[in-house]
Amino acid sequence: MKSLKVACIGEVMMELVATTIPGTARIGVAGDVLNTAIYLRRTLPAKHSVSLVSLLGSDHFSDEISRFVQAEGIGINDLGRIEGRLPGVYTIATDPSGERSFQYWRHQSVARLLFQQNERHPFQSLEKYDVVYASAITLAILDEKIRHAFLNWLPTYRSMGGKFVFDSNYRRSLWPSKSVALTAVEAAWRQCDIALPSLDDELTLFDEISEHQVVKRFQTYGIENGALKRGHRGPLCLKGPQPDKQFQAVDKVVDTTAAGDGFNGGFLGRFLQTGDTSVAMKYGHSLASQIVMHSGAIIPKESQPA
Repeated sequence: MKSLKVACIGEVMMELVATTIPGTARIGVAGDVLNTAIYLRRTLPAKHSVSLVSLLGSDHFSDEISRFVQAEGIGINDLGRIEGRLPGVYTIATDPSGERSFQYWRHQSVARLLFQQNERHPFQSLEKYDVVYASAITLAILDEKIRHAFLNWLPTYRSMGGKFVFDSNYRRSLWPSKSVALTAVEAAWRQCDIALPSLDDELTLFDEISEHQVVKRFQTYGIENGALKRGHRGPLCLKGPQPDKQFQAVDKVVDTTAAGDGFNGGFLGRFLQTGDTSVAMKYGHSLASQIVMHSGAIIPKESQPA
């Protein structure tokens, strides 16, 4: 198998976690695509590369983010800098059952300027990658014209042999309207090679009432590979036979932050190595199960399944 170059496109933010207010907050670095990139990097053999495509500012926190990303073995050649701008910030609150809620300060985030520096060929830097990964959050933060241009560029990228991987990480607050989000997300699905939707996102965005409806709709997109994430029940294969055994739920959920992101990284890492959806789903679920038993988005490397 040849060495693969994977690009993960998205926003990187400062993460604040506080149990009491006023009080001391723990500062971390996160973002849905970054979380996936980290778990993907850990899952893939060293001969493959994983790079983050994003923007940071020229401030101290941006320097720290860049160092953190590099320390995880993720390439930063396409992690640009914009003078005078800052990364976004978000907070996490976790309830007794482990479910989390978020508050964001990201409207002025530097990542919203992504792909605006090269007006003639905004996506030229992506053409060197074998695989491009993005989420609905990626689409939401892009300037409207850039978002349309990106979706229109995907057929060209795929015609050159590139593979597009997408996750429906739908956040209503990031979009001007639900209809705008639906149009963009569906356009992405129609250009997708490996689909990693979440059941809750799809039901909410497309006003569907069952996973059967979701799977049936995805079959109309012509997507060859992927899995529908269903939380503790485990994933469903979007095409072909289902796994031969049920997925096991964990006994105690501590924090569901990044469980879906981690599943994506684990699934994609295994799938790129084996081409086997069943193997990829089992590993992705195993990794997600470990993540929910830890606090925070990124678990220690030694806790990740082999």
